[in-house]
Amino acid sequence: MTLLRLEGVSVRFGDRAVVDAVDLAVAEHEIVCVLGPSGSGKSTLLRVVAGLQAVSGGRVLLGGADQAGVPVHRRGVGLMFQDHQLFPHRDVGGNVAFGLRMRGRSPGGSYGARVAELLELVGLPGAQGRAVASLSGGEQQRVALARALAPSPRLLMLDEPLGQLDRGLRERLVVELRALFSRLGTTVLAVTHDQGEAFALADRVVVMRDGRIAQAGTPLEVWQRPASEFVARFLGFENVVPATVSGGAAATPWGKVPVPAGAPEGERRLLIRPAGVVLGADGLSCEVASRTFRGTHVALLLRPEAGPVLEAECGLAGAPAVGDRVSVSFSPSEVVVLPGTP
Repeated sequence: MTLLRLEGVSVRFGDRAVVDAVDLAVAEHEIVCVLGPSGSGKSTLLRVVAGLQAVSGGRVLLGGADQAGVPVHRRGVGLMFQDHQLFPHRDVGGNVAFGLRMRGRSPGGSYGARVAELLELVGLPGAQGRAVASLSGGEQQRVALARALAPSPRLLMLDEPLGQLDRGLRERLVVELRALFSRLGTTVLAVTHDQGEAFALADRVVVMRDGRIAQAGTPLEVWQRPASEFVARFLGFENVVPATVSGGAAATPWGKVPVPAGAPEGERRLLIRPAGVVLGADGLSCEVASRTFRGTHVALLLRPEAGPVLEAECGLAGAPAVGDRVSVSFSPSEVVVLPGTP
């Protein structure tokens, strides 16, 4: 069942459309992450759903009910922001309880039990009496999450929730969040600029560009089949060139490149993922311009005799050195003929 539906939602600031006729549906218990560069409209979209930003056109429906004129505290949504917005004059328990008070939950009876339950849930058992100033960044993030979950919102919205944390902590917490939301059956709409974070957390990702949705799909669908050159480059792919596709191959600045069966023909843009640049086979001659250790593999920047530089990757053992010459071929399984315009 659809919990949230946006129908032709637009937000204009003067002549500029920050959000432009967006249609989006989020099912109950689904985790949707909205991605995009700065200025793409993703945070404005979140504020519209929360009721913090008026729309210039279109409708926001929660549970089938139009939210026009419904104030923030009546929408039944939980909000968690990048800076956590914890109250320094309240202890941890008081911060978590704030959400219950705002929703009119009784301060007696199960009040203390609910706070304890939430802190246990986010991995901070017994922390009710701790001062906010004594918490690490990761602990503050957990308290903010507990506060947002306290009134059992029908929709939880996250705005760059891990943006202020270091990468190692972000990678660990995003796995924990995914497991927690799946266990609780929480419906989540999150905004982030970090595709790795979104792909690890989401059931479905939405990529925005200039106020519109450039692509929406499962993480695997978006990764394997970017809808445009913009999406491909936003995901970090740089091996994108013009190509003429015909008869199972593409004529490119790097020479003939095999394409997957059934690929559309004609003048196209071609993406070759780094994993599809195969070293050691007879083919295009390149010089290794740089190499970067990435933990599980080595990333290479190759300078061919003709055409733009190529990004490639290889295993740790026997990785070529800077200045070495290598010969490469291309794996059609890692080649994508991009649809549409850039």
